[in-house]
Amino acid sequence: MGTFPNVDGRAPIHLFASSKSWIEGNATLQLEQVAGLPGVRAVAAMPDLHPGKYGPVGCAILSERIHPQLVGSDIGCGMGLFELDVPARKLRLDHLAERMQALDQPWDGGVETALADAELGATAFDAALGSIGGGNHFCELQALDEILAPDAAARAGLDRNLAYVLVHSGSRGLGFSILERALQGGQASLSIGSDAANAYLADHDHAVRWAKLNRRIIAEQTGAAARAGLRPVSDLAHNMVECRRDAAGDVLALHRKGAAAADRGLVPVPGSRGTLSYLVEPLADMQAGALASLAHGAGRKYDRASMHGRVRVKKSDVAKLERNPFGGIVVCGDRGLLAEEAPDAYKNIERVIADLVEFGLVRVVATFRPLLTFKKSQSTAAASGKRDRSWKEDRR
Repeated sequence: MGTFPNVDGRAPIHLFASSKSWIEGNATLQLEQVAGLPGVRAVAAMPDLHPGKYGPVGCAILSERIHPQLVGSDIGCGMGLFELDVPARKLRLDHLAERMQALDQPWDGGVETALADAELGATAFDAALGSIGGGNHFCELQALDEILAPDAAARAGLDRNLAYVLVHSGSRGLGFSILERALQGGQASLSIGSDAANAYLADHDHAVRWAKLNRRIIAEQTGAAARAGLRPVSDLAHNMVECRRDAAGDVLALHRKGAAAADRGLVPVPGSRGTLSYLVEPLADMQAGALASLAHGAGRKYDRASMHGRVRVKKSDVAKLERNPFGGIVVCGDRGLLAEEAPDAYKNIERVIADLVEFGLVRVVATFRPLLTFKKSQSTAAASGKRDRSWKEDRR
């Protein structure tokens, strides 16, 4: 683990990335800026680290104050892994690709009932429940490729013959509205226990639960398209903050920005739509400097704007982008998004996982290969006259 010395009042930074991992210089600069924010005590950076709007994505920050901008606009965004009770080999992917286009339409499953069952109050953004969103968000049907830790796989009930669904989505416009309201108050940080902090945390916690419900609804719609039942395996937010006491009894805020919680069971760590995804088990004796957090994916290597110059999206090229190296299907009717989210935009997921293993943070339980990745059935520009900016900042 690399540790930056405490310089000019900055908190220590623990970087869990080897010299073989590529970390953009701007991400390192942002790390140093975050380490100098009021009240920050420690920062943990993962190998998927890359620059973000308000700070680097792929890190956890422990602080005496709450910094809403470090959580970001997509509060509660995370990964949900679900098992379907249908063999992967029996899936008709071409038919499923057509049926899953319903994910681009308003959900007709009963928003009020779903909110009531989840004990969530109504908001102005509930019509977006059951929708994936743009940018790096996705819903992916997967097959279990290899089991590497049979004991952990057995405890999780994994079945190598069944199909799985991995959903990456968040709180949509709800989270953005919460951050916007917090920043309009003119305070860059909030004192823990203050009225402003308590109000933010109440809204934040609602959005985290809303986002989890959203992933569940997306998975259920996918299961219905496959005519299969659903069993949750893991669901973890990677944009969130929670308050906890340290050994001295002080209440501190642990922020995660593009970092998965490592104290709640197995963690899905996807790569790009053209690579395997990993399911890892956090190790009980993982280093304290990691702040009970892990990488949440491969992390971007190139920003979205530059991908338009790196990937051609002429009609003759689109067919190649709509298939993955495993023979699976990619559904994305927006050519611009297809380029922005191409596999080449992301870091090497094998290297990210190797770093987590070599630093003693995890062991790999299983790998999953992509069968069908759904992002969008049509261009948002064509549908609404403008590009979808619901992603704001994140990965994949």
